[in-house]
Amino acid sequence: MSTQSQRSTRKMIILALVSFGFAFAMVPLYNIACEKIFGIKLDNSASSEPKLAGTTIDETRTVQVYFDGTVNSKLPWAFAPVQTSMTVVPGKLYSTSYTARSTAAYATVGNAAPSVAPNQFSGFFNKTECFCFTEQALAAGESRDMPVRFIVSPDLPKEVSTLTLSYTFFINDAATAKLNAGPATGTALAAP
Repeated sequence: MSTQSQRSTRKMIILALVSFGFAFAMVPLYNIACEKIFGIKLDNSASSEPKLAGTTIDETRTVQVYFDGTVNSKLPWAFAPVQTSMTVVPGKLYSTSYTARSTAAYATVGNAAPSVAPNQFSGFFNKTECFCFTEQALAAGESRDMPVRFIVSPDLPKEVSTLTLSYTFFINDAATAKLNAGPATGTALAAP
């Protein structure tokens, strides 16, 4: 075997080992990202229902959660919550959804910016699944339900009895342009 072939073989083996190590490290990196970036603390214990690590359910109280949805004027979508409010028990997992409908004659991509009011209590509202974690693409005239799963922390101060979860959808111009670019020839499917 030539020296060049031996070097190439070593490089391939090293690349394979590095790739394996990176894939192996993805699980702890995902857990760190969930906790540090999104504020979600995952509990990996066996359970039929996901919950926040160390969270107990406070059956002694309820919190009224209101839902709101708006769209920036540059994004041709209609967007609204399926239900406008829900009474929740802190510590329990709940699900709701929003509906988005494209009014454009071409495919569009949007990103949702979430907020919780009052803002100083946003850390007590934990989303475990949300369409806001990724960009959303809708074809011309397409409608879609977008689920949200959340837990209101039992550590929410007792004097707080209402929270509002709001989303504003913004157009993602770069992703929309890429989505509407034609096949490998680069021809546009539809002009935005």
